[in-house]
Amino acid sequence: MRTDPLRYLADELASLREEGLYRQLRILDGEQKAHTDFDHRSVVNLSSNNYLGLTTHPRLRERAVAAIEMYGVGSGSVRTIAGTMAIHVELERRLAAFKQTEAAVVFQSGFTANAGTVSSILAGGDAIVSDELNHASIIDGARLSRAEIHVFPHKDVAAARRILESIPRGHRTLLITDGVFSMDGDLGALPELCDLADEFGCIMMVDDAHASGVFGRNGRGTVDHFDLHGRVDVQVGTLSKAIGALGGYVAGSRALIEFLSHRARPFLFSTSHPPSVAATCLTAIDVLEQQPELIDQLWENTRFFKAGLQALGFDTGNSESPITPVMVGDGAVAMRLSDRLFERGVFAQGIAFPTVAKGKARVRTIVTATHTHADLQFALDAFAAVGAEMGIV
Repeated sequence: MRTDPLRYLADELASLREEGLYRQLRILDGEQKAHTDFDHRSVVNLSSNNYLGLTTHPRLRERAVAAIEMYGVGSGSVRTIAGTMAIHVELERRLAAFKQTEAAVVFQSGFTANAGTVSSILAGGDAIVSDELNHASIIDGARLSRAEIHVFPHKDVAAARRILESIPRGHRTLLITDGVFSMDGDLGALPELCDLADEFGCIMMVDDAHASGVFGRNGRGTVDHFDLHGRVDVQVGTLSKAIGALGGYVAGSRALIEFLSHRARPFLFSTSHPPSVAATCLTAIDVLEQQPELIDQLWENTRFFKAGLQALGFDTGNSESPITPVMVGDGAVAMRLSDRLFERGVFAQGIAFPTVAKGKARVRTIVTATHTHADLQFALDAFAAVGAEMGIV
């Protein structure tokens, strides 16, 4: 009888169960809404990236259906062969105008946008200087590039400077940070890092996945929020969070975008977006420009909920965004807190190693524009009860 060569994976899973870190996927029974059904239970949803509620916006639905009727359900090819449709080109034109750059290119996801860009614009012998809490897609792209990787402590601009001083002048160097850090909800040190990039002649890159549709004028992101237009060479965003659909994009100079279309492997080897997705994203940009009150409501809800958690005595870290972690430290405690909240009708996912460092486990909450104050108060009441029962507050 053949021995199972993957039997060690069962042992790994058993270890996760013993440590209280094993998780079953929660199954969404209906639409991705602020109050919805997971695992056949009605819950206040604090785990979705659907910041503005656009996944179910009537204008986006209508445009997606119309695109399917007109173009079909798929593009049938990669972009570089037969899969570039006029609607893809229009989306990239609109994104570039929205981000105030010369050009933009759309990828299949935010992950592939980051990984594909970093790995294609750098090579062995180059250098990458990266915040320690940057997204996994940046880390993977850096490894794939074969460049020399330097990591500075989170938002430690002085440490980043020391690294840059150690790299020979004239050495091609990428300085990169998240705009909003996805687990802690704080903002990157963009103005100070842009100053370093100017001083040392670095390529400056910002991953604005969680800032798109949230920060800046009409949701243009942290580059706009900090008024850094023209000082960030590579801007990455997603179409799957506040935009409500699927995909990622890179915005920058025309030379950068044309180069990526020739060398970025995800662009070259993955089928392009279904036309309905491109149409949906185009409509989402219209909504951002025409309905800024959605972003205003997002921030009103964020302030209400964040203040409520803090008043209850929870540690919310250094959050500056709708992402508000409830810090507990121990991974098993974070998972128990998440499960107890779910039993009370609140879905807030526990996050532990390896997604965050050991000892930094938390329950991550995300507020959206479509939560009502009743939803948020219900969630706060659940946090108060469970937090007291578990001795967290």
